[in-house]
Amino acid sequence: QVHLVESGGGAVQSGGSLRLSCAASGYTYSIYCLTWWRQAPGQEREGVAALDSVGGTRYADSVKGRFTISRDGSKNTLYLQMDNLKPEDTAMYYCAARYLERECKTHVLTERGLFAYWGQGTQVTVSS
Repeated sequence: QVHLVESGGGAVQSGGSLRLSCAASGYTYSIYCLTWWRQAPGQEREGVAALDSVGGTRYADSVKGRFTISRDGSKNTLYLQMDNLKPEDTAMYYCAARYLERECKTHVLTERGLFAYWGQGTQVTVSS
């Protein structure tokens, strides 16, 4: 079993920054596809960013140039650095993991059903 715990959410003003963390424990592997998703009230959950074990990254168009996904292997922790935040970034943010997959699929950010392991989420609120 894999356990994911997000942290780092909060309330910031437009233009501000936050760094989200997702700590993984349990039966994790060094071959992975790790992702961040978000869900605003009344909206579908959408993929934000992905990172795989060969260093490939993918971003939703809405966050390109503002968000950066990274991982610290020594801590088994995934990060999402969010800069120049906008009110439309307000959502609950979740991390999700898929192991024993060397690279994320091309359209991974639209394939929520691929992921069996999810965290409980951390709230990000951006005010104008």
